[in-house]
Amino acid sequence: MKERGIAFLSWLWRMLASIWGLLIVGAVAGILGNIIYTYLTTGNITFTDPRTLTLTSWLSAHLLPIMIVFLLVLALTVCSYLAHRDRHRTIQKKQQVQDIALVDLAREVVDIGKGVRTALEERMVSPPISPLPHASSIPAQQETSLPASAWNVPYVRNPYFTGREELLKQLHENLAQNKAAALTQAQAISGLGGIGKTQTAVEYAYRYREEYRYVLWVNAATRDELITSFVELAAILNLPERQEKDQLKIVAAVKQWLTTRDKWLLIFDNADDLALVEDVLPSGGKGHLILTTRAHATGTRANGIEVEKMDSQKGMLLLLRRAKVLALDAPLDHTPIADRTAAAAIVQEMDGLPLAIDQAGAFIEETQCSVSDYLQRYLQRQAVLLKRRGGSGKDHPEPVATTWSLSFERVEQLDPLAAELLRCFAFLAPDAIPEQMIIDGVSELGTLLQPISENALPLDEALGTLLRFSLVQRKRDERTFFIHRLVQAILIGSMDAQTQRNYAERMVKAVKQAFPDVKDYRNWSRCQQYLPHAHACADLIATWEFMFPETGALLNKLAYYLDDRAQYEEAEPLLKRAIAIGEKMLGPEHPDLAIRLNNLANLYQDQGKYEEAEPLFKRALAIYEQKFGSAHPGTRTIRENYSILLRTMNKQKD
Repeated sequence: MKERGIAFLSWLWRMLASIWGLLIVGAVAGILGNIIYTYLTTGNITFTDPRTLTLTSWLSAHLLPIMIVFLLVLALTVCSYLAHRDRHRTIQKKQQVQDIALVDLAREVVDIGKGVRTALEERMVSPPISPLPHASSIPAQQETSLPASAWNVPYVRNPYFTGREELLKQLHENLAQNKAAALTQAQAISGLGGIGKTQTAVEYAYRYREEYRYVLWVNAATRDELITSFVELAAILNLPERQEKDQLKIVAAVKQWLTTRDKWLLIFDNADDLALVEDVLPSGGKGHLILTTRAHATGTRANGIEVEKMDSQKGMLLLLRRAKVLALDAPLDHTPIADRTAAAAIVQEMDGLPLAIDQAGAFIEETQCSVSDYLQRYLQRQAVLLKRRGGSGKDHPEPVATTWSLSFERVEQLDPLAAELLRCFAFLAPDAIPEQMIIDGVSELGTLLQPISENALPLDEALGTLLRFSLVQRKRDERTFFIHRLVQAILIGSMDAQTQRNYAERMVKAVKQAFPDVKDYRNWSRCQQYLPHAHACADLIATWEFMFPETGALLNKLAYYLDDRAQYEEAEPLLKRAIAIGEKMLGPEHPDLAIRLNNLANLYQDQGKYEEAEPLFKRALAIYEQKFGSAHPGTRTIRENYSILLRTMNKQKD
């Protein structure tokens, strides 16, 4: 709507400019014509012509409305001019972005042209050489002439690439150290799908291209694609084996070439199966190797570098620049504060995942909606928008939902226990999930996960599978693991309502079973660790309106701990909900209900709300006396709490 308004005002400026021009020219011509006519007929330069006097009198009589109309038209003219100028500048900025892309494309075309020209010239002066049987038996002097340089990176440079400066610096330093030590250890850029591994490798290739003669790219997603890439490399490098029918001989020839040459950079993209890639990695040479992989464990052949989520500032820059709200070279504070606030919220919702942020920017650019409008639509239709890539995402054509759905399917095939564990994680808080909480509550998580209760090995193996695809992160020292909140959202979005309800119910029961005894202060550190996940379960209870015994028990435990930590505002609604569930599920005379009434009374007493506490103590005491008698320890505890309240109230009266 804003863009259409600016376009209309720009058109209006052109119309008004034409009208003003005609009016000015007409007025000047009329005045000059009147002067000349009067002079020729009377010999004097006067304005005594009756028609002129009539027009002058009419203008004088209507001077105020004429001036108002004139000022309004003038104001409209100024506004339309400013809109026209703003639109012209916007078009110029878009043209600059297109120019950047065209320059990069032109450079690639020039490089390819140089390579083709060199190859043709060498072909003309060198006799053809017949293919030889195997690369290992080829003396160096029998090879055809090599091109002076080669470049086959399949992506143009991303003008919106943001951040990752420390990672690129570390990558460059590690590769330089390997060169100094005469090693060819690969550097593995690892992380979750959509975290920016490929884009980081592309940026490294463009940024440091002057340090290499050969910059080579291999698609290592599957065995067939890997071999196809090596066949293409043999043709680019003009190797004598490039015509071999046996493709494995071509692979061996490229591998041998790499071991005997220097100043090359070889990038294996999508190398998720490291065992497959390891067979073709050169054992020597003086080049540099980069892998992009989802695998967390990279073994001895590669040094792993984890790609982290984007921080808020970098994510906001990427979003606003990709949406064309902010110019490429402009700082963040050049955008309105409303756009920055909405952008920060979007980055937080997407948990700093670059692919998801890029998707959001593409949507805003294509639909011309505001950043705030996108935020509202995302909060309402998250699952739908995560499946929408946009027409301009050619470098990463799959949206977030599709990218991860393929990983989920692969995990399901490899390890059903790991897939089941991942679905359970989707209903917890995303950060610092304690391993012990899962072990202690696993009896409530279904038969498939029961092997975890017997020993920790099945849990380790399942986590290993998930780590292989970077679907979770593990902190071994803290014995916790982490899952990206968008992984959770996509997993939940792939389930129907009944399946979601079933998993939510399981997790509530599991966390209730695992939550420590809150009355023992020695358990408080574990209670604090489990707290975010208990809160997540409290949200599940409210969302699904659960009414089974474990719901009230978990809410009561959580509220009791929060009360002990003086977090009264958080504890009160939880206790009220626990009491309401107890009334329906347990009955009005149940001892567990009395305990919850006593706990809420204590909470009110701690806050000085004595009038609210008194009837709760009375009712709790009556239930316990009727059920267990006045000598029961529980009865005595409630009576003592009630007595303390009464003494406090009497002191206030005195």
